[in-house]
Amino acid sequence: MKNQSPRTAYYHLPGLFEFYELYRAFLPLWREHRDWFYDWCDIGSVYGAPADCLWGGGRAGFGESDASDVLDLMNEYGISCRLTFSNSLLKTEHLADKKCNELCRMFCNERNGVIVHSDLLAEYLKKNYPELYLVSSTTKVLTDFSDFEAELNRTDFKFVVPDFRLNKEFGRLGKLTQKQKDKTEFLCNECCDFGCKNRKKCYENVSRKNLGEEVSDHKCASADAAGGYRFSLAMKNRAFIGIHHILETYLPMGFTNFKIEGRGLGSAVVLEFLLYYMTKPERQLEVRESIYLDSMLDLF
Repeated sequence: MKNQSPRTAYYHLPGLFEFYELYRAFLPLWREHRDWFYDWCDIGSVYGAPADCLWGGGRAGFGESDASDVLDLMNEYGISCRLTFSNSLLKTEHLADKKCNELCRMFCNERNGVIVHSDLLAEYLKKNYPELYLVSSTTKVLTDFSDFEAELNRTDFKFVVPDFRLNKEFGRLGKLTQKQKDKTEFLCNECCDFGCKNRKKCYENVSRKNLGEEVSDHKCASADAAGGYRFSLAMKNRAFIGIHHILETYLPMGFTNFKIEGRGLGSAVVLEFLLYYMTKPERQLEVRESIYLDSMLDLF
């Protein structure tokens, strides 16, 4: 596949705390065998949060790796860390949480950032940890293009992740300024039903769990929900962004940032994302074998 644009696609990858062992095996391959991977892409960041973070959002109950180990690994490879603190229901009393503040102190430098939903938290972070850049979370479910554009115009955020249902709004996306395009980060591989009306409620359910509330799991009404996440189904979603879309449409239009979801999935599935989005087809078996043969990696 030919690179049709001089631009670089930057991937924002899932599982900063959730898939430490996977990245510990993958990143040496990325550095030592760069010719195995597409030359038109790079790693923009890895995002995630420990399992029991009060400020956490998006997913609950995942992320067991030690923060110091995670930070050391990402520093070794010069990769931006993003703390996923996208809880939508935070109140003033939650801002003093000891663990979340300690994580912010640990990761506080200009390379790293925080994914946020709450404006209350965004203001707190700007005041107390100004070195950390901010990312507007897809959990805001910005399905109205005007709302998305207004979010892009906010100076608080370095990146804005719109709802996946805006991915193919090319008529309006094409009219954005280059500054706005540089801040846009598309969610590529969402499996959620395109017509879902309960996405915000699903995220709120996760926020309540992270706050320690006793709530039942959100029941997805999608016909495919019982089978869980399937990359094959995500590829059929009309909002799906594949590598041919990136090369043939988004990069030529001036968009360079692409988010891969997957924090709540297994290492084996996330590896498939790394293979599909970043690895040359003729080298995928070598990458897969190298990862599988790493005895420290649990793929189940």
